Amino acid sequence: MPDVNEVLAALEKELPWLRDMYKDFHRQPELSLQEFATAKVIEEKLTGWGYAVQRIGGTGVVGVMENGPGTSVLARADIDALPVTEATGLDYASTAIATDSDGTSVGVMHACGHDMHITALLGAAKLLADRRDAWSGTYIALFQPAEEVAAGARAMIDDGLVAKVPRPDVALAQHVMATEAGTIGTTAGPILSAGDSVKITVHGRGAHGSMPHNSVDPVVLAASIVLKLQTIVSRETMPGQFAVVTVGASNAGTKSNIIADRAVLLLNIRTYDTALRGRIIASIERIVRGECAASGSPKEPEFEYYDQYPLTTNDAGANAKVTDAFNASFKEGTVYHTAPATASEDFSRLPDAFGVPYVYWTVGSVPSDTYRAAVAKGTVAQDIPANHSPYFAPAIDPTIGAATKAQAVAALAFLAKGE
Repeated sequence: MPDVNEVLAALEKELPWLRDMYKDFHRQPELSLQEFATAKVIEEKLTGWGYAVQRIGGTGVVGVMENGPGTSVLARADIDALPVTEATGLDYASTAIATDSDGTSVGVMHACGHDMHITALLGAAKLLADRRDAWSGTYIALFQPAEEVAAGARAMIDDGLVAKVPRPDVALAQHVMATEAGTIGTTAGPILSAGDSVKITVHGRGAHGSMPHNSVDPVVLAASIVLKLQTIVSRETMPGQFAVVTVGASNAGTKSNIIADRAVLLLNIRTYDTALRGRIIASIERIVRGECAASGSPKEPEFEYYDQYPLTTNDAGANAKVTDAFNASFKEGTVYHTAPATASEDFSRLPDAFGVPYVYWTVGSVPSDTYRAAVAKGTVAQDIPANHSPYFAPAIDPTIGAATKAQAVAALAFLAKGE
């Protein structure tokens, strides 16, 4: 551990600028694929520390530091914010307003902790740049845009990422969560679910509301579909297997006395198993087609799949190596085995493009007293604002120190001399 400790020794003196940088990123969030100012700050910092820097995928930034022979490690942070109007009341709260991809004016907030991810990875990049004598190999700091719309990793890959940077041997990423601040959650295998959104359009035959016998009512058809879809998890999925099928929206018609000619359903699917995912998608399409046929629908239904996230499943060997490094560097009781989360990410597309293993872990962000009190009362869901909430507000300390340390320790598990 001496080389690791030598790198980490400087963390305390780096915390003041890390705190300030976090607040700056939080004040100035940018929507997916609009992260121009954020990318510029990242570029300037990495360049100043001696990294070879390039833009990839529009607003994606990659800094590479080659430091002799050894392992090549890619560490990733996502950089985009959400169309959420902040309600935290913090003195560094965002008041940003932007135009989204649909042309709508929206409030913008780092409501998912990506500002913390950027800052922590920059902190780790600075620690490694300052102590090149303590490690050997290649460190790749990758800042990915547009995670929130499942487009950023794909944009970087499509822009030639695999050919433009050294091939890593392992990839690393982390996520701030609404768990106890300073704690680190790791697990082998699935840690985040695969996610798919589906827009389904079903067709009816419009008519006057007083003459339903002349119609094929798409509202009734959509209602039948919604009810039948509930049986996919309850009656078609083996007990003990995880699956979620949510109908998030059902839209049809504009007036009480007009029977519309179509209805649109918006679905979300979550799974930890790719084979089960395929079966659920097939079941959805079977049910929808069957209900349309039973209703006498005049046209075939239409299916549009979007915002598709891959399964995030940690390599067992790499996860064990990183977890051991965390246990050696963090105080006892800090590192725990986390259950898989039902959220989704596009990070795994990056290591999959290179064909390399990866490790993804979580970092807590809620003050210990607050979190433990909510756990004791059984009110975590009610009392602790979760990711994507307008009230989501990670405690800067100890979160920023723990997240920066975690990025550095994980990288040094593969890069430190003697590893």
